[in-house]
Amino acid sequence: MSENYVAYVGTYTLGKSLGIHIYDVDVAEGTLHERKAVRANNSSHLCLSYNGKYLYSIVDEGVAVYGIEDDGDLTMINSIPINAMRGCHLAVDRTGRYLFVAGYHDGKVTVIRTHSDGRLGDITDGVFHRGTGSAGERNFRPHVNCVVLSPENKYLCAVDNGIDQIKIYRITDEDKLELEDILRCRRDSGPRRLRFSADGRFAYVLCELSNEVDVYTYADTERGPEFEKIQTIETLSGREDSPHDTSAGLILSPDGKYIFTSASGDGTIGMFEVDQETGMLTRRFVLPVSGEYPKHIALFPDGRHIVSANHLSNSLTTFAVNYEKNIMLMKGRPLKVDTPNCILITKTAR
Repeated sequence: MSENYVAYVGTYTLGKSLGIHIYDVDVAEGTLHERKAVRANNSSHLCLSYNGKYLYSIVDEGVAVYGIEDDGDLTMINSIPINAMRGCHLAVDRTGRYLFVAGYHDGKVTVIRTHSDGRLGDITDGVFHRGTGSAGERNFRPHVNCVVLSPENKYLCAVDNGIDQIKIYRITDEDKLELEDILRCRRDSGPRRLRFSADGRFAYVLCELSNEVDVYTYADTERGPEFEKIQTIETLSGREDSPHDTSAGLILSPDGKYIFTSASGDGTIGMFEVDQETGMLTRRFVLPVSGEYPKHIALFPDGRHIVSANHLSNSLTTFAVNYEKNIMLMKGRPLKVDTPNCILITKTAR
């Protein structure tokens, strides 16, 4: 591929990491080369603006936004508090008007107005989830783990693994969230991540506690958003020595033909082939990442390589994916970086 790409890695800064670490990406080789780091207080989830000009990050102050230079370097624009406990996930809409923040610790969804020059503006709404899950330690109260816009940019889906629900909001003309519907997942499944297929016909929900992917058909009808579950498939390798199996990452390949998942306790990445007609999944492999707690994963733009951000082993590991043989092969030694949380790969202007 002739284009240039850069990878941003959000890290906690209690150790040697500085915040957002920037890597040059060799797409053909499937490797990363660290360029520099930009200071950010405990950067966790990262998100691009819809036009690709700005990078948003969860930080201790709330949310920070950076301008992306032509070569991929970052310039701080501003940061704002979110009037809530620390967020864990970000999403933007296609109009470029909003940044949405998911709050794991307090079960809150926050809406922030964004400006055309990249600045973060005022908070326009904040909704706390209510309800209880089971008596389990992790899921007895709301934990919003993920926010995702529906394919037609009409609804915000807030995935709550504390109460096993996906709350579906409509964004009103007054920049508020109005509850449209609730998708109820299996009790104690712990939904964590949601992805829609490129054509918008299917939705994939990664369940953190049951270690499964639930597959749904999706349609925006006259009666509102409709989800119908058609499949549940397991994500783990079957190891008996995993200390704490929790599914973590969920991504789709650029061509939409494969889904990849990661499992933190299992220390693995799984690949599933997507039936293009039915949307259903077939498991192709679940293999180790040579690291501990693969918290986040990302595919290279060619879809032939994948990188795992291994939070507990303080490393990034990259692999070549062989779709024909259903295997992945490690590329070089692990790259050392303290407590990586999220990795995002994007094209640069030069």
